[in-house]
Amino acid sequence: MYFEYYLMGIILLPGLILAIIAQAKVNSAYNTYSKVMAKSQVTASDLIKNLLVNSDLGHISVKQIGGKLSDHYSPKTEEICLSYEVYTSSSIAALGVACHEFGHALQKRDNYFPYKIRQFLVPVTNFASVFLWPLVVIGLIFNFIALPGSIIGNVLMWCGIGFFGVSVLLNLATLPVEYNASNRAITILRESGILDEEELKGTKKVLNAAALTYVASLIVSVLNLLRFLLVVLHSRQD
Repeated sequence: MYFEYYLMGIILLPGLILAIIAQAKVNSAYNTYSKVMAKSQVTASDLIKNLLVNSDLGHISVKQIGGKLSDHYSPKTEEICLSYEVYTSSSIAALGVACHEFGHALQKRDNYFPYKIRQFLVPVTNFASVFLWPLVVIGLIFNFIALPGSIIGNVLMWCGIGFFGVSVLLNLATLPVEYNASNRAITILRESGILDEEELKGTKKVLNAAALTYVASLIVSVLNLLRFLLVVLHSRQD
C-alpha cells in the first residue's frame, strides 16, 4: 500500500522538473540582461513614475524593497514595489520587469476581467490552504483507522480535494494575467521608444522565462490535485 502511495508521489516529478528548469531560465536570462544597459539610460523607477503620471495613476507610489526578483504590484496598498537591483537600474531586464508590474496596475485600472478573477481567487485560495491538509489528513485517518469507508471520512477528504482545486483555478487564472502584463510592458517600451527592437529581444527573453514559472506552477498544482484524487479513490477501494 505504501509503495502505491509512493508511486502516486512520482506523478509530481514532471512538474517539479519543469519548475526547476523554469527558475533556472529566469535566473539565467535576468543575470544576462541585467548587465545590458538601455541606450535611453532611463532608470526603472523613473520610467514607472512617469508612466504612472501619464496614465492617470499618480496615486500609485513606487517603492524600493529588498530581495532579488521580488518585484510586484500591490493593489491593496497601491504600490509598485521594485527590488533594489531593478529600482536603480537602467538595464533592459530591469525596465522589462518594472513595466510588467506597471502592466498589472493598468489591468486594475482597466478592469481587466482575468485580473478581477485572479484577485477574487487569491483570498479564497489563502482561506482554503489553511484547511486543505487538515481535512485531507483527518479524512484519511477516518477511512484507514477510525471508521473505514465512513461518510465523514469521505466528505472531509473530498472537501480537502475541493479546496485544492481552488488553487488550480488560481494558477489557471494567473496565466492570462501574467502574459497580458508582459505584452503590455513590451508594447509600452516599444511605443515610448525607451527600448529599440534589438533591446526588446533581450527583454522578451526575461519576461518569457518568468512566464514559464507560472506555467510550471499550474502544472504542479494540476498534478498535485491528480495525486490526491488517486489517494482518495485508492483509500475508498481499500
